[in-house]
Amino acid sequence: MSTALVYYGSLLLVYGAVYGIACAGLNLQFGVTGVVNFAYIIFQAAGAYTAAVLTLGPSSPVSFQHYVGGATLPFPIPLIAAAAVGALLALGVGLLGIRRLRSDYLAIVLLAASLIATAVATNQDGLVGGAAGLALVPKPLGSLFGGIVTNESYNLFFSLLAAVLCAVSYVIVHRITESPYGRRCRALRDNEPAAMALGVSPFRHQAGVLLVGGALAGLSGALLVEYISAWAPSGWLYPETFVFFTALIVGGTGSNWGALVGAIVVPLGIGEGARYLPQFGSPELMVSLQWIVIGLLPLIFLWFRPQGLIPERRRVFAADPGAARDRSPEVTS
Repeated sequence: MSTALVYYGSLLLVYGAVYGIACAGLNLQFGVTGVVNFAYIIFQAAGAYTAAVLTLGPSSPVSFQHYVGGATLPFPIPLIAAAAVGALLALGVGLLGIRRLRSDYLAIVLLAASLIATAVATNQDGLVGGAAGLALVPKPLGSLFGGIVTNESYNLFFSLLAAVLCAVSYVIVHRITESPYGRRCRALRDNEPAAMALGVSPFRHQAGVLLVGGALAGLSGALLVEYISAWAPSGWLYPETFVFFTALIVGGTGSNWGALVGAIVVPLGIGEGARYLPQFGSPELMVSLQWIVIGLLPLIFLWFRPQGLIPERRRVFAADPGAARDRSPEVTS
């Protein structure tokens, strides 16, 4: 197998794992609990910036890029820190509106927060590099490969690392959604007043899924920035969040497997599939066509197949036979 094919296959696997981790976190929030988080991309960006800053080292006045803080921490500390920052930021932003806002108003607040975060990161050059962003981020564990991080061995290693992290993220989300906690989250999504009448706290459960989903978003951003070695505000504009929502709708909202399939079909499949189309018109036209397709997919699926490619499993709980035996027969007169 040629080096180019190995690199391309590794690239697809890493991006698929990154999108899979991000979609799993958003599915926990939106698909399972019903939290419409239109600011999801900023938590991924926060994780990416955190991992980059903690890997680049202290910022130098003579450097071409400037940022707050800076350290040279060994792997996997930057990934762990990125997940923690994503979780805390998601919880902090969510706490501003969970207690007092309906889900639709909360979505508007989160969308505004995304726009504000993008504007601040772009215009403050000394915060995270401004509009140019951060570049030359060292790749993790490069010393184990003699400092050569462009060979086949390193690409295979990083793709395996990404796949393992994606699998671990899936297991975490699956354990949550299949637990009693996950059933309460679904109850809030389906009928919040009825769930509250049974003693389920919307604030506690929504805050919990924001925390876990934010951590997964931060982890996905950190994994991506340590692979591509760069991150800029132009790569995490608010439309990127709607790509993740499209992936959930196509794959199957509320289905963990559907979230992974949607991550492969939408951001990865459409992005890479456009490369093999016959070139016509300007390059800007091809980019616009990708967004047109991404915009049409939710409409098509919501009209013809709202359950997605892999529907959420229907859960049927059998009646307790012991309770039926203990129930005394009704006496009629």
